Amino acid sequence: MADILAAPQHAKTDEQLRTLAAISTAHWVSHFHMLVLPMLFPFLKAELGVGYIELGFALTVFAVTSGLTQAPIGYLADHIGARKILLMGLTLGGLALIVLGLHLSYPWLIASAVLLGLANSVYHPADYAILSAHMNETRMGRAFSIHTFAGYVGGAVAPAVVATLVATIGGHGALIVTGAVGPLVALILLVVGIPDASAADRQMAGADARRRSVVTPALIVLTIFFTLLSLSNAGIGNFGLVALMSGYGVTFPVANIALTGFLGASAIGVLAGGFLADHTRRHGQVAAACFAVNAVIVLMIATVILPPPLLLAAMAAAGFLGGVIAPSRDMLVRNAAPSGAAGRAFGIVSTGFNIGGIISPLLFGWIMDQNLPHWVFGASVVFMVLTVLLALVTERGPHEGQAESNARMMHP
Repeated sequence: MADILAAPQHAKTDEQLRTLAAISTAHWVSHFHMLVLPMLFPFLKAELGVGYIELGFALTVFAVTSGLTQAPIGYLADHIGARKILLMGLTLGGLALIVLGLHLSYPWLIASAVLLGLANSVYHPADYAILSAHMNETRMGRAFSIHTFAGYVGGAVAPAVVATLVATIGGHGALIVTGAVGPLVALILLVVGIPDASAADRQMAGADARRRSVVTPALIVLTIFFTLLSLSNAGIGNFGLVALMSGYGVTFPVANIALTGFLGASAIGVLAGGFLADHTRRHGQVAAACFAVNAVIVLMIATVILPPPLLLAAMAAAGFLGGVIAPSRDMLVRNAAPSGAAGRAFGIVSTGFNIGGIISPLLFGWIMDQNLPHWVFGASVVFMVLTVLLALVTERGPHEGQAESNARMMHP
């Protein structure tokens, strides 16, 4: 009898693990594709005869397109199914790179940036909608952390993979091969048979839940929260190396190791944060506490010339704490989302990342142009303090939205 009762539970666990692996693989593709064009800038510059301003404009087009389409894509994910949206995003992003490899020109580069931005807007709404609907509630934080970690790995391997492809089959071939990854993973997800979040949500919350407005004060605040998170991390990630070299008398190898430690520790912190998120309901307080300590560490980097060993340790600690809050950040959104609207909720708040991605290069580039490298870290501290304050007001009781929905279903 025990074996009979245990069999369905094992089958459900296996299905959840298969779903998590598939969705995490898709997120790996997302971050991998984001870095393909930047890694090919030397090749594109030589082939197209353009400058870095024109190439940088393509990245701006990517960020703006992704930012403008996140919320609409979230709406589609909730209404026609997150699975369909995810498969289309993987295929579209891949085809954008393949076509650019076959017809390389500057107009096609801009068109590919638009298509890549549209494809990138798919992943957060679709991925989180599926994970929210199908992962075990007691392991949701860890599921979110593995999903985020997979994205970090995709970005981490992109430079080496693209460089190897360029050296072996050339830039055109690199575009085609990296693009082919998207449709290939979409085919794998079809074979695996990932579930459709919208169907699960309808069973759980009913059709009326899907028609409720998702633009709530909590999600508006969380969108600002995501923007501040992006701004607080982007300055260090994108300009930390040059800031350390120009303002701290640090050599390139030491600065490079410090930034690598920051980024690597962030990935490890994400995994640790998943366990933490599963053992607390105070996700806002977790995020606030981690970022408060982080602000102190980064303030020390901004104001004190540390010897290299302490600098490396401080950068790694800052990266780790920044990673720890990622699963709690995602749990805050899930808890604030109305039942049946996870795709729209994550689509809306993820727009904050795109806003930060548009603002941060201009802001921190201006700081460096003013020869104020210490303010790369100082400005990050300001954004961290603001993030701490917002984290404390974004707290909403876990499953509040679900309990609300259940009450309506029991007492119509």
